[in-house]
Amino acid sequence: MLNDASVLITGGTGSFGKAFVRTILNRFPKIRRLVVFSRDELKQFEMSQEFPETQYSGLRYFLGDVRDFQRLRRALEGIDVVIHAAALKQVPAAEYNPFEFIKTNVLGAENLIQACLDTSVKRVVALSTDKAAAPINLYGATKLCSDKLFTAANNIRGPRDIRFSVVRYGNVMGSRGSVIPFFIERKKSGVLPITDPAMTRFNISLQEGVVMVLWALENTLGGEIFVPKIPSYRIMDVVQAVAPECKTEVVGIRPGEKLHEEMITQSDSFNTVDIGDYFAILTQSGEVSLSDYCKLRGAKPVADGFAYNSGTNPHFLTVAEIRELIQKHLLHATTA
Repeated sequence: MLNDASVLITGGTGSFGKAFVRTILNRFPKIRRLVVFSRDELKQFEMSQEFPETQYSGLRYFLGDVRDFQRLRRALEGIDVVIHAAALKQVPAAEYNPFEFIKTNVLGAENLIQACLDTSVKRVVALSTDKAAAPINLYGATKLCSDKLFTAANNIRGPRDIRFSVVRYGNVMGSRGSVIPFFIERKKSGVLPITDPAMTRFNISLQEGVVMVLWALENTLGGEIFVPKIPSYRIMDVVQAVAPECKTEVVGIRPGEKLHEEMITQSDSFNTVDIGDYFAILTQSGEVSLSDYCKLRGAKPVADGFAYNSGTNPHFLTVAEIRELIQKHLLHATTA
């Protein structure tokens, strides 16, 4: 699919970006160009130690910020596929510095869309978050705006051969700031702080996220928000999997945090279809109606009032399954 293509990933030095680059270089050895676009020169230098340009002929590191339209426009020359992973993400920082998040997550998204429309880009997949569904914090609100910008961009593509879509998933196991690495680090103290014993989260690995993005690139018609069918876990089961010998201290839910993750709201159900391993939330202003989309994709509309919530998800990981995933995706990665 990507052999002989030119691909750019914004925010390419983050957790997802590194997993994506590793997969692309392994799976598509004939890729023409793979551009890592990010604003952090130190992270680019560190990443180049693992993935040197001298070893991978098509790999390039491009310093820039999505806030800078002209720099984006330059970076996108000759690019066929764009993965948009750049974002400011820390919820407390968003509450304290709201317009900084708006400039990166909203205005940066619009810059990218316009730059893609001005060049020869053919596919754009933007990464979203569960916090964009019925947002209760500013970070989630900016990502909802971003999602709307990308799905609506298909309305202004005109005769261009370009499709914009979004992938939305919840907690990524092992990503920076996620709870499992935090617990692993804090187990030395003998006490694990938890926000609420009833809390649940969806769980997806970085590699599963990469596979989903590649699937979206190949299967999008344009305008969808794709949501994966993934398991949930209970926070107290994570405690048992990581450090059953530790005491727990309830510290309370942080501002802007939900007890359960939500990726599809009841209000979304009227525009949501089941496509097997994924759901797709369709835009109401799209070129393809829900019924036509179902015919084209072999999809089925979800029931009215359907919601996809980590607390009511029918598939929960057991303690043993959580422990096995930690061994596979975290502990193995740190010792490899």
